Amino acid sequence: MFYRLVARPLLYAFSAETAHRLVMWCMRLVQRSPWLQRRVARLHPPADPVLRVRALGLDFPTPLGLAAGLDKDAEAFEAFGALGFGFVEVGTLTAEAQPGNPRPRLFRLLQDRALVNRMGFNNHGAADAAARLAAHGPRSTLLGINIGKTKRVSNEHAIGDYVASTKLLAAYADYLVINVSSPNTPGLRDLQAVQALRPLLTQVRAALDSSSPQRRVPLLLKIAPDLSDADIDAVADLAVELALDGLIATNTTITRAGLRTTSDEVEAFGAGGLSGAPLKARALSVLRRLHQRVGKRVLLVAAGGIENADDAWERIRAGATLVQVYTALIYGGPGLPARICAELAQKVRAAGLSQIADAIGQGPA
Repeated sequence: MFYRLVARPLLYAFSAETAHRLVMWCMRLVQRSPWLQRRVARLHPPADPVLRVRALGLDFPTPLGLAAGLDKDAEAFEAFGALGFGFVEVGTLTAEAQPGNPRPRLFRLLQDRALVNRMGFNNHGAADAAARLAAHGPRSTLLGINIGKTKRVSNEHAIGDYVASTKLLAAYADYLVINVSSPNTPGLRDLQAVQALRPLLTQVRAALDSSSPQRRVPLLLKIAPDLSDADIDAVADLAVELALDGLIATNTTITRAGLRTTSDEVEAFGAGGLSGAPLKARALSVLRRLHQRVGKRVLLVAAGGIENADDAWERIRAGATLVQVYTALIYGGPGLPARICAELAQKVRAAGLSQIADAIGQGPA
């Protein structure tokens, strides 16, 4: 209530990116103070045991995570964990630091509960994040690390760029995600073609194994919702062939169909990836197609348009083991993860199940 009536209107008085920077400033304060983390955690009930999930060789306290894009430089993951997320994915990080695209580059579509962004992988680089994670020491929050291609690096040399990030970050990742699906780095989505993906995934897997020989770091791939069905099938088949640990469905979309926001406003925002509620149907469709193709052989993570427990439950029953939110947190506020988790636990019990994992891939309720 406080967020909806007070905090959100105050944040909306600023541009979307300025509001993002203010929120991250607050979350960095929480990150630096274990006392503040405990205080924040006490505001939210502990995760219900029925939500525990064993996946990727890890024990997730809940299947609900924060998607990449908010904590770009791994500066506040413990603070987000204190809000009730079962895991946090940081990044996208690139091998080299880069400023991203010119501002303005982040826009709210309030009527659509959506965002358009063309941030362009703005981050301080993989080495900076690695140093921060090394100094942090033991973590209480499961950490996914999402890596992308440095903008100045051509696709011809992309593999080396991804491998460089992998070697720097492997020791700190509970799982690693290859991002070839952002629309905001020129040519990046060309790497989703199977002929480009196969050597990329193979060499990153090898770099992970050599950089972290004491444990196997799971490797996941994040795909775009704008792929054709044939391309989705091809990626799914490749994931099975290479024994990829997981697929994340999906990243943002370049389409603008069916929006309530006026076409003039949308055109004024310009290019970029659309996230939030308008992505819901397509992301779910991609997830279902992937599940039909890979079954239980490749773990699926659902992202895109998940706003509440109903959405999360639908994705889990459609085949997702884990689900992620991002844009919904902007609109729903810091209480969102705890609300979703509490309602998910109710759904598990109402379905007569003992664990939420029993609902994975069971089809419509």
